[in-house]
Amino acid sequence: MEEENHTVLSQFLLLGLSEDPELQPVLFGLFISMYLVTVLGNLLILLAVSSDFHLHTPMYFFLSNLSFVDICFTSTTIPKMLVNLYSQSKVISYTECLSQVYFFLMFLGVDNFLLTTMAFDRFVAICHPLNYTVIMNPRLCVLLVLMSWLLMFWISLIHILLLN
Repeated sequence: MEEENHTVLSQFLLLGLSEDPELQPVLFGLFISMYLVTVLGNLLILLAVSSDFHLHTPMYFFLSNLSFVDICFTSTTIPKMLVNLYSQSKVISYTECLSQVYFFLMFLGVDNFLLTTMAFDRFVAICHPLNYTVIMNPRLCVLLVLMSWLLMFWISLIHILLLN
């Protein structure tokens, strides 16, 4: 008979930035302040773009989507890190890890696709200024953002299913 390993791993141990107990509150304060500045800054961008009619252009439409994705992107990892810095338990379950990796990959990809879309928007504005409003119509802008989300939804899902 062959010996086999039947160990089932249900949790991962997360090693923090430092195991020094005196440094934990300093790191917690530093990261929560950076997280709050990021979220509040992006919320201000979303508020400014949605409230001012003059900012309802393709560039600001993409910028507001980028701000929303940035809020979601930072919210995938920072809260768990803050919990680990604050508490003594530094474990993450397998399903939590997979879901965090899924959302991390999805928001990272959407972020990159939106930056590419914004570059295309600037290309059209510079190289075809007279046809800009015809080319970058609201329908195309929504389609480009929607395609970014759908593409990264499926790509991230495929990656997670291959990990599982």
